[in-house]
Parts: sequence; C-alpha cells; structure tokens
Amino acid sequence: MAGNCVFCEIIEGRRKAEILHEDSEVLAFRDILPQAPTHILIIPKAHFPSAAAADPALWGKVMTVAVKLAAELGIEAEGFRLVINNGPKAGQTIPHLHVHLLAGRSFRWPPG
Repeated sequence: MAGNCVFCEIIEGRRKAEILHEDSEVLAFRDILPQAPTHILIIPKAHFPSAAAADPALWGKVMTVAVKLAAELGIEAEGFRLVINNGPKAGQTIPHLHVHLLAGRSFRWPPG
C-alpha cells in the first residue's frame, strides 16, 4: 500500500466497493461517481502511481479483465470506451494506475 491511497484501501478491504472482478493481480469495481451508465475501474493490486511506472506484463492482464467484463456485462456489442488518465494534467485524480471502462451512452471525440 502507498500512503493514503483510496484504491489500496479498497484492495485491503478497508474501504467498501462493489467488486466485479478479483484475482491475484487485478481488481475491478464500480466507480462511486459514474460518468456513464456503466463505469468500472480496473486496477492492478500492486501500487503503481502512473502508467509509466507499471510493469508492462501487467498491462495485458488489466486490459484482458476490461474486455472480459465488457463481454460479461453485455456491453461489448454496443461499444465501450477504455480511458487511462496519466498525471494531473491528464485528469488523474488518484495516484494509483487505473483504467476506466465506460459504456451505456454515446461518447464524442475529442473528449475534452
């Protein structure tokens, strides 16, 4: 765990979350402030403060969980968006690597 990381607290069971997937390396749960009808966060259990700090082998595992969840939730066919905000200027508000899985509405490009 790193300092006061809210995601590390969820991993350790000290903070509640609606968990949708858990294995030895990856955890996925619903975002408490959803930006779409479906908004799930997929995180590595190991604390990495940014995308650049993460173990490259872990990226495949995180993305595999994201696509698996999209299929399990029935959103794969309608389309979904995966977002990674890396650093404060990109909108990263929690310094623990995480991927947003968003679906259930139309998205625009560019995002903002």
